[in-house]
Amino acid sequence: MSDTNRRSTTPDPVEDLLTSTPATAYFWGRVAGDGELTQNCVTVRTADETSADALAAIAGTDPDHDHRTAARESAHDASIVRFEDEYKVQIFGMLADRASAALGLPVDGQPGGYRFDTFSEHRPQLVRGVLEACGTVCFRESAGSVGISFVHDDDALLRTVQSLLDAAAPPVPADDLSETSSGGYWFGLGDDADTAAFARWVYAGSDGSGLYSAERRQKLRRSVERATGSEVGELFR
Repeated sequence: MSDTNRRSTTPDPVEDLLTSTPATAYFWGRVAGDGELTQNCVTVRTADETSADALAAIAGTDPDHDHRTAARESAHDASIVRFEDEYKVQIFGMLADRASAALGLPVDGQPGGYRFDTFSEHRPQLVRGVLEACGTVCFRESAGSVGISFVHDDDALLRTVQSLLDAAAPPVPADDLSETSSGGYWFGLGDDADTAAFARWVYAGSDGSGLYSAERRQKLRRSVERATGSEVGELFR
């Protein structure tokens, strides 16, 4: 059965979203990668209904989240625009101020510090959230390999992700930051990175936890299987 049609578990609500758990690591990874904090609201966006449901469940909010079709520029080429689903989950109240103080997340567009040490025991889930929020995955036909990169307007976040990958077990080699044509920044996994091992690391246990985007996980799985010529789906669970 495909990832799109299967979700074995829905995450339980978390009483305090600033405690260190796999669910909160995933949640804040998604917020950092494609969300925003204002004085009274934390907003997180996703292009996948299954991950929107998971995020709403973690936050204990109404699962009937906002859904629309959004125009998005290509991460690497601003002249390319695509239209895709966008789901929005919002949590109102004092959480934004607390998250800014505890995690260094930027509020109202101010610079962020991104202090994620509290999630050191849940690094795969944190990186998974960021990957699904602002990562790109492609299969390189010419080389028969998988390309994985992270793209964001804030270079401080991407440098933090590089540090998280360097501290992974085993470490995941990454290239230096480069600028995109749209004025943001990006980096890719190094040519010597074992993308199959990275895929297994970043999605290990995801079936049992429900902490994943079905669409993004499926795209990574299929790309790795094309590159390696073998099935890896069982290793993601």
